[in-house]
Amino acid sequence: MNLKHYLLLFLIGTIMGCQDKVNKNSGPQFSISFSNEASTTAKDGRLLLLLSTNDESEPRFQINSGLNTQLVFGQNVEAMEPNTFLSFEKESLGFPYPSLSEIPPGEYWVQALLHVYETFNLSTGHTVKLPMDNGEGQQWNKSPGNLYSKPVKITIPSKATESFELVLDQIIPPIAEPEDTEWIKHIKIRSEKLSEFWGRDMYLGAHILLPKGFKVHPEAKYPLMVFQGHFPSDFGCFRTTPPDPNLEPDYAERFQVEGYNIIQQQEAYDFYKRWNEPDYPRFLIIEIQHPTPYYDDSYAVNSASQGPYGDAITYELIPHIEKEFRGLGEGWARFLYGGSTGGWEALAVQVKYPDEYNGCFAACPDPIDFSAYCLTNIYEDENAYYYNSDHKTLEVPAHRDYLGNIQSTIREENHLELVLGDKSRSGQQWDIWEATYSPQSSEGYPQRIWDKKTGDIDHKVADYWKENYDLRYILERDWSSLGDKLKGKIHIYCGDMDNYYLNNAVYKMEDFLESTTDPYYDGEVTYGDRAEHCWNGDPEQPNHISRLRYNSMYVPKIMKRIAESAPSGADLKSWRYQ
Repeated sequence: MNLKHYLLLFLIGTIMGCQDKVNKNSGPQFSISFSNEASTTAKDGRLLLLLSTNDESEPRFQINSGLNTQLVFGQNVEAMEPNTFLSFEKESLGFPYPSLSEIPPGEYWVQALLHVYETFNLSTGHTVKLPMDNGEGQQWNKSPGNLYSKPVKITIPSKATESFELVLDQIIPPIAEPEDTEWIKHIKIRSEKLSEFWGRDMYLGAHILLPKGFKVHPEAKYPLMVFQGHFPSDFGCFRTTPPDPNLEPDYAERFQVEGYNIIQQQEAYDFYKRWNEPDYPRFLIIEIQHPTPYYDDSYAVNSASQGPYGDAITYELIPHIEKEFRGLGEGWARFLYGGSTGGWEALAVQVKYPDEYNGCFAACPDPIDFSAYCLTNIYEDENAYYYNSDHKTLEVPAHRDYLGNIQSTIREENHLELVLGDKSRSGQQWDIWEATYSPQSSEGYPQRIWDKKTGDIDHKVADYWKENYDLRYILERDWSSLGDKLKGKIHIYCGDMDNYYLNNAVYKMEDFLESTTDPYYDGEVTYGDRAEHCWNGDPEQPNHISRLRYNSMYVPKIMKRIAESAPSGADLKSWRYQ
């Protein structure tokens, strides 16, 4: 064999080796379109490719940041036309695998979904594209009007590149509005303040639980309890009949409790019976619907990117409810409570509207001191994803159980959000904090508190957060003017093994509150031993029970507060009938 033959064989071998390497690393390719049956008009939005190694449920329902998550890849689309294929290739951003080229070979169930965006012309002069809530509470995998494909089973080979086509030919249907009952009413109002900000009609809603004897006591006017929290599809934890006798018991993995669905129904029925007891105080209780294009609720405060939700709720929605359902309509007769997001809202609304409410009961609140923003100090840390070290790489945890076992990290949760939607459009937890607390960018979207890919913190944005939404800092800064208005109104509860490390910020808030003088805050901060999220102040009951009793557990303290603080001449009798 001469030199020419050797060179030829070497060249062929090199080419084949390179080709084999390409085949191994390029990964599968997916082309996605939507049919005329799904829509005849062009769509903007976030196109998601979803894969699962099991068919226990559709892939779109198996995406999360925990250990049992399946696979998702995402990209923006603008003016996507029907019957036009768009491709996902190896560079497409994904979670938990960063790219398609890293997907292990094997069998998968695959599905695609288009999370549809609408265009908003804001009063700030910006034009933004965001997903409008359609009655589902900002859930991308359930939002009516989103397009999706049915799951199909595929095989991804180990070497050769394989191409797949998916057609979005399904539409998530509308959600029926809940119907009024004897006890529960539902209202929705157009908010002038929000409609002006968003450049289109925007609505606020509420589910109202009426007191016993509402119809037969037209002379009565009632105090108001506001149950803050995530988007409620209807008024929860209230039923007029015992548990369904044929209900098949389920298992609550979170609480490791068998038959939790039966327990929930029993607790709801028990509350109905308490609500009707002769000596039970007669209140109105409301659960508010205030989803935004960024999340399932607004956090109940004014913000640069979401608009004046705080003012809209306090000065439009609540007065409307009190007028229609005979509320007393005065600050001394309004109370706030809730857990997690609702815990932060209860405290924040009380702080920002101190004269409009007479007490808050904030359970397991989202971070109320941003020097303990979960496990990140946004003022001093340089990076949110990694601990500072010259020689080690150690990620900051995001979620634990009461024994300290870690399920996810801050980097992982933020990278998942980035796949689901850029520009704070994922509809998830870290993005809504940005949408609420951040100044508006030049594009009209929230400014990032940190680089979503690297975790590097923007301390100018952190300073804005501090001055406007760090509740411990605001209380300390303004105690001379707020102290007298908030004395006796602040009650905070948290488990000392909160899954999201929210107890750390509560410790810092407690330190400040206990240091107050002239006046002393005269409230309470209480912890649940080894209690996870969302412990709400009952030391006698486990989490899975006490979380079902929000609407009754604070009533004795509310009644005590009314007795101590109601102004002279206040109506303390018309609502105290049997």
